[in-house]
Amino acid sequence: MSLIYVLNGPNLNLLGKRQPHIYGHETLADVEADCRRVALEFGHGIRFHQSNREYEIIDWIHEAHEDAAGIVINPAAFTHTSVAILDALNAFAPPVIEVHISNVHKRESFRHHSFVSHRADGVIAGLGTEGYQLAIRRIVSLTKPPA
Repeated sequence: MSLIYVLNGPNLNLLGKRQPHIYGHETLADVEADCRRVALEFGHGIRFHQSNREYEIIDWIHEAHEDAAGIVINPAAFTHTSVAILDALNAFAPPVIEVHISNVHKRESFRHHSFVSHRADGVIAGLGTEGYQLAIRRIVSLTKPPA
């Protein structure tokens, strides 16, 4: 069973409580359950992580080198600040899909720049937590052997 890593950055542990008018009422546990369900439909497993610490996210990206078919990443605030996460992703060959729950382009101007987008094979923004499911489907599509 191939693994898809789903990595979440700072403050996403507060999903469902923090600014629900922007991020919705689903919790991170709800997102994880949805990701597992969608991945299982395609015969994939999930490694689901969240951290408020940049170095942990980098360590998980490094770990993904060993066994991941792809990475779905919502770097949250690290999107706009972390060259280190970009460098780690640049060393990872399989597909990377960047996800943002809110439409970052309708928000403050500092949120319009993403370091991660320089590496991402696709970006999903503003589709709520459903964006994670779509990202998993895209990883599966990008890694499916040709017919």
